[in-house]
Amino acid sequence: MKDPRDIIIAPIVSEKSYALMETGVYTFRVHPAATKPEIRDAVESIWGVEVYKVNTLNRVGKTRRTRGTNRTGQKPDTKRAIVTLAAGEIPLFEN
Repeated sequence: MKDPRDIIIAPIVSEKSYALMETGVYTFRVHPAATKPEIRDAVESIWGVEVYKVNTLNRVGKTRRTRGTNRTGQKPDTKRAIVTLAAGEIPLFEN
């Protein structure tokens, strides 16, 4: 994982993440094998901001059943990173 764009997959869009953005905390979906130093370096290189700390959490995918055949499947596991900035902000959603 050399490219920072491979580490940061997408921002998390929810009411809770929007409330955290006002305080300088951003939430991203990241590659499952990414480490905290890699996430820190990726955010700093993409947006040119200084990162104060990085928290990560692994989310287990939910098990789902299909209606017709009654087979079970599973949604993919995901990893999230909650990034706190020291100063500045990230322009995620531009017009």
